[in-house]
Amino acid sequence: MVVRLLACTPDPEEVVAAAAQLCYSSSSIEQILEKGRSKKEALLKKILSAGHFSVLEHAAFTFGIEGISRACSHQLVRHRVASFSQQSQRYVSAADRFGAVVPDSIAADVKIKERFESFLRDAFSLYDELLQGGIPAEDARFVLPNAVGTKLVVTMNARELHHFFRLRCCLRAQWEIRAVAKEMLRQARTAAPLLFFNAGPGCVAGECPEGAMSCGRMEEVRRDYAELG
Repeated sequence: MVVRLLACTPDPEEVVAAAAQLCYSSSSIEQILEKGRSKKEALLKKILSAGHFSVLEHAAFTFGIEGISRACSHQLVRHRVASFSQQSQRYVSAADRFGAVVPDSIAADVKIKERFESFLRDAFSLYDELLQGGIPAEDARFVLPNAVGTKLVVTMNARELHHFFRLRCCLRAQWEIRAVAKEMLRQARTAAPLLFFNAGPGCVAGECPEGAMSCGRMEEVRRDYAELG
């Protein structure tokens, strides 16, 4: 799996701080920008602690993600306040370009792993046979499993990233998208530490939102995310 922050709004923290200050100031934009730079840290911490996230929508972050499964990407694209560009199985039609993701639970059992890999070989063989037989790639792809690898470019604003991290960094999230989310957060914190200092699963900034379904490992999770990035 590869996750890379490709681009973000220039000076995202200053943009968000200026937007926040603008709401309560009669000063000009230039004056607000100057004030925002000196008060940025205190202002952003106050905004985030109070949950006033609307101003975070002015900062956008674009990630390249490669080597995840279609099972994972189907979860990722459910986050609708985002933009996605994904490798097409209609136009990228060579089976050996896709690769496949093998879950650790399957890799840990030699016999199960052998059966899994045999199934993948059969699926790719049939896929290639369909292509060679003149079946369009858009139809041949019907035999490809969820394990098939894919790649995407994803853009989210900082507010949606907070929501995404809250859901997908949680230990109850599926392992693959949790790994993607955690690495996205690590890189987002590097680019804009003040915007994401309290980002992460729900229990990082408050009580666990899972109730009776909680993992019961809140302190461990908080320590982990306090050290991230």
